[in-house]
Amino acid sequence: MEASIEVDGLRKRFGAVAALDGMSFTVAPGRVTGFVGPSGAGKSTTLRVVLGLDVAQEGRALVGGRPYRSLGEPSRHVGALLDAGALQPGRTARNHLLWLAHAQGAGARRVDEVAELVGLGAAIRRRAGSLSHGSRQRLGLAAALLGDPPILVLDEPFTGLDPQEAAWLGGVLRGLAGEGRAVLVASRLMSRVQDTAGHLVVAGRGRVVADLGVDELVADASRGRFTVRTGAREAAMAVLAGAGATVAACGPEVLTVSGLAGRERVEQVLNGAAVPYTEIVAHRATLEEAYMELTR
Repeated sequence: MEASIEVDGLRKRFGAVAALDGMSFTVAPGRVTGFVGPSGAGKSTTLRVVLGLDVAQEGRALVGGRPYRSLGEPSRHVGALLDAGALQPGRTARNHLLWLAHAQGAGARRVDEVAELVGLGAAIRRRAGSLSHGSRQRLGLAAALLGDPPILVLDEPFTGLDPQEAAWLGGVLRGLAGEGRAVLVASRLMSRVQDTAGHLVVAGRGRVVADLGVDELVADASRGRFTVRTGAREAAMAVLAGAGATVAACGPEVLTVSGLAGRERVEQVLNGAAVPYTEIVAHRATLEEAYMELTR
């Protein structure tokens, strides 16, 4: 089965609300694709259509070249984690996985393999209802991997994880993509997406706003922007703004400057007004800054 997701022209309304308005993108194998956008952008509805949980009024969503509902053994084609809390709280984590494995035709050996892969450790013997949110996310990922699928769809997998857990999960997802899987991650946590995804689909008002590499988006947002370090912040802001720059204070002695023609022009303006500074460097935008600029 081809490891890809194809979303083509999805349109769906809930009454007067257009949840999807021509949503189109492709998730390619061998990389993690981040799916981001504000609340109401259509992310969750798109994932539900991809996984056959909802039906679009127009367009199509294919996994491995086929509609999800046509798959004979879907867990062997697509693994999904939409809600880490969707489990029976009185069942142990291992029994939860055993129950799912039995339904999918897998055995106890596969349960132990995925439990080790996601690092469940001693939590595998605890009741699911007593697990921390981070352990529930690991359990949900283990369940998604039971069928060893070539496609993974994850909704907000970083929510509730501490920095160490989030960094670990990012590494696991990149490793899975490195094996040739297509990995789609919907998330509001831009720093985690930046550390994990190689490609980005930005949604807004039910359609795709941008579809490009993470590095490309960050580079575009960084272009023409400079970081200035100065002990005379107020004077520097005034003189730079007077020269036509857009200036933002990022700290007691740090400014971000855009709108001037290069580093030399920033230097010229500051030197001409005798405003002292210690450093002027090209600004490296964060993914969050790039996202805010794109969706503003």
